[in-house]
Amino acid sequence: MTVYDEDDFLLISGIQHFSFCRRQWALIHIEQQWHENLKTVEGEIVHERCHDDKFTEKRKDFLWTRGMRVASTSLGATGQCDVVEFQKAEQGATLAHHKGLWQVRPIEYKRGKTKSIDADRLQLCCQAMCLEEMLCCEITEGYLYYATTHMREKVPLSEALREKVRSIFAEMHTYYQRCYTPKVKLQAGCKSCSLAEICVPLLCKDVSVDSYYAKNLRAEEI
Repeated sequence: MTVYDEDDFLLISGIQHFSFCRRQWALIHIEQQWHENLKTVEGEIVHERCHDDKFTEKRKDFLWTRGMRVASTSLGATGQCDVVEFQKAEQGATLAHHKGLWQVRPIEYKRGKTKSIDADRLQLCCQAMCLEEMLCCEITEGYLYYATTHMREKVPLSEALREKVRSIFAEMHTYYQRCYTPKVKLQAGCKSCSLAEICVPLLCKDVSVDSYYAKNLRAEEI
């Protein structure tokens, strides 16, 4: 099993970018490019309170903490959980300064509403895998909270989802080590991407010399 050094850790949030668009991920995490738009600003507002790492709340058999720092040497991942929910149980993790055992559930806050693609679920699953490694426990589910609908989506952390996290992070590390920014095909999501002007996806299209000359010769004949 690969064990990553802390200097090689990649941000957990990157898996959401990568699963949406590999080029977007590379522009942000390798080339350090960033540009705000309405969606990114709305996302930052949603996360403002969640990243208060001094906040802890306890009610009866539940405990919540915000902005918890997590990491995994097997994934080579690090980041912050928006909220981690702990519930007293017969099996689970031990917590410093708290008696008994606790079930652990990460909760990730997102703008908008639930999506058909797994980008948000993969980020949540990665957080859970980091928590499992740190707390020596098993986490079977987590939640995505969407600000637009004010609904929590329960996410079963299946082995298929976990394997996808492992595969994507391995690919991310390969790209990062090579400083490689991949090309992409133009897709519907490009229009709403905050990096559209930086990415210029149309320039990623491979055009052969023969097709270029044929096109321009036809234009001259017309």
